[in-house]
Amino acid sequence: MARQELARFLRDRREGLRPQDIGLPADPHRRTPGLRREEVAELAHMSVDYYTRLEQARGPRPSPRILDGLAQALRLAPAERSHLFRLAGTSAPPGVRAVRRVRPHVAQLLRRLPDTGAIVTDAAYDVIAWNPLAQALFGDDLGRHPNLARRRFLGQGHAYESSSAEEFGHIVVARLRRAADRYPHDAALTGLLGELRAGSEEFRQIWEERPVHAPGHRSKTVAHPTAGPLRLNCDVLLVPEDDQEVVLITADPGSPSARTIRRLAGATAS
Repeated sequence: MARQELARFLRDRREGLRPQDIGLPADPHRRTPGLRREEVAELAHMSVDYYTRLEQARGPRPSPRILDGLAQALRLAPAERSHLFRLAGTSAPPGVRAVRRVRPHVAQLLRRLPDTGAIVTDAAYDVIAWNPLAQALFGDDLGRHPNLARRRFLGQGHAYESSSAEEFGHIVVARLRRAADRYPHDAALTGLLGELRAGSEEFRQIWEERPVHAPGHRSKTVAHPTAGPLRLNCDVLLVPEDDQEVVLITADPGSPSARTIRRLAGATAS
């Protein structure tokens, strides 16, 4: 347990909050920057003495329940919550459910890439945002069938022939295994896994293999129904605070596939 670092982190986050952030009226005569210790202790459902000792690096190791209370009281973001648990010398318990919203700056990124297909997937492999070129590459039913695991194993939506179909199956299962460990109480994820187990022998077999894959750069050839064969590169950017991935789909500069993608992009813009 890093007592000094934990104390400094708590103090910094407390002083960074304003009374109005927690529903208290602004007080121009308040001497304490940010919140008072007793206000944080009350929000975290703990004694003022205990909280004071933590800020003074004198307290015992806090329990996960206390840490969760502090994370909520101090309005910590997911990454800050994980950092708080690490400072206390323990692992953060799994979240309740996968994050299925897209941060505005990530959505804006997709719109700034007209010659690149771009999608955002959550921990359950739902495509939760995409740009027009990605829809042209994946098919116009992306909104009706957004889950890539269902598309891969249950045949939902347009399924194009791909040189990486087998590898992608292992990538999907590896990510869903991680998601199942992190979000054991996510009802939507539990339902998805039940569907996949019931509907795909291939999924059941790969699940038992316990594959491990890290996101990164991969290339594949896709048989697009109107554009013909496309040699595509897929690169993944992580959004770690939300356990999401941004997948960027491009082609080698100057290649026939790059020219085809440019034509598709022009068609989607018109």
